[in-house]
Order: sequence, then structure tokens, then C-alpha cells
Amino acid sequence: MLTAARQSSGLTVEQLSQVTRIREAIIKAVERDEFADTGGDFYIRGHIKTIAAAVGLDPEAVVHRYDQQNGGAPKPVRASAVFQTDRMLKMSERRGPGWTAALAVALTVVVVFGVVKVLGGASDQVRTAGAERPAASVPPNSPFTEAPPPVAMAGKNTVVVAVEAKRRAHMTVRDAEGHELFDGSLKAGGSATWRAKRRIDFEVHDAGAVSLQVNGKKLGAVGKRGEKVRRSFGPGKPSAR
Repeated sequence: MLTAARQSSGLTVEQLSQVTRIREAIIKAVERDEFADTGGDFYIRGHIKTIAAAVGLDPEAVVHRYDQQNGGAPKPVRASAVFQTDRMLKMSERRGPGWTAALAVALTVVVVFGVVKVLGGASDQVRTAGAERPAASVPPNSPFTEAPPPVAMAGKNTVVVAVEAKRRAHMTVRDAEGHELFDGSLKAGGSATWRAKRRIDFEVHDAGAVSLQVNGKKLGAVGKRGEKVRRSFGPGKPSAR
């Protein structure tokens, strides 16, 4: 999916590496689903989010897909575990010289908790409307400036579909070659954007639950409540039917 999105964006692995500051070897490994040498699960998920944002995909939706294929999201560290460790640390200080080991444990728990909060997030949450996507770091000599908004991303042979969910809705999104860009649910208030060359095939199981914007034009709902609808959109002025 990431390979198809990168190619649709007209980026080589080298150019994507310049935009994201992620080594080419890691990008190639991620595109091949080879995660053994990419730094561990927390780093993998961070790399996937950065790459997805750079090629026009929704980072949270792509990480959710990764989690589904790799045993689920990492379990969050409870704050109570940190406080429990702190109590153990104070007890060990009173008992004797074992406080050094307890301090190391406490610091480890705090670091893990912070990493999970920063890189993990809620894997089943899709970025809601109005939330800002972190901008990719761009080298001075790169031909790219910054990730453009959905309307600007639509080019002569490119189609951009943005969706907002009024209530939870399941949908499937594919490009012209049949590559799956998304297959899952958006929660109420959630939003997502996809970009592809030539065509995007969109299917929703509750057409009245979502509002579409295609190539910058607002289409609103494409069907009635509870209606399963399939639509295909290409470059240019879209139609609601």
C-alpha cells in the first residue's frame, strides 16, 4: 500500500528518504513488510506514520492496518504502574542499598510510557477534522516544499477523496489498479483523505453516515442511511452519482 502511494505521488525511495529523513534501507524494508531490522515496534510505527503522511495517506489509518496484520497495537502502560514503581523505590531507599536498581526500573517505565504516548496513540482512532498532521522535515534543496492540503494535491491525472464521518461507518477504498488504500471503520467525527492516480473506487456500508469531498468539491452524502453504495471518482469535476 505504501509502495503504491509513493509511486502514485511520483516519488522515488531516494526522494522520500530526503523528505522524511528516514534511511532508504528502512523505507525499502517497510515496503517489503520486513520489520526485523527497523528498530523495534515503536520505531516501526513511527516510521510508518511519517512515510504515510509524506505520500498522502492517513497516518493513523495506515498504522491501524499495520497493527491488524502484526498482532495488534502495543498494550498501553498504565500510569498506576509508574506510581507503584515509585512506592517500591521509596521502600527500597528505607531498606538499604538496593535503591539503584529500583531507580533504573522506574526510569525505564517512565521512558516506555512516554514512547507509547508519543508513537503509539490510539491505533483505532482516525485523525478528526481540524487536527493538524505533523509536517515532514524537508531538506533545503528538495523539490518538495510541504505536504499540500487535499484540494492542492489534486492534479491533472490525480484524484483526491476526503471523507468525514457523522457516525461510525465501514468503508473500503481502492486505487485504479485495485490496490487497497483503506479497509476499516471511521468513528463518528473522524476524517480521512486518500490520493491516487486516475481513479479511486469508494465503497461505504452506510452512505448516509459520511460526507464526501472529491477534488475540492463537496458532494455531501452519496446515499441514504443504511444504504451500501459504491462510487468511482476520477480527476476533474466529480458527480454525486
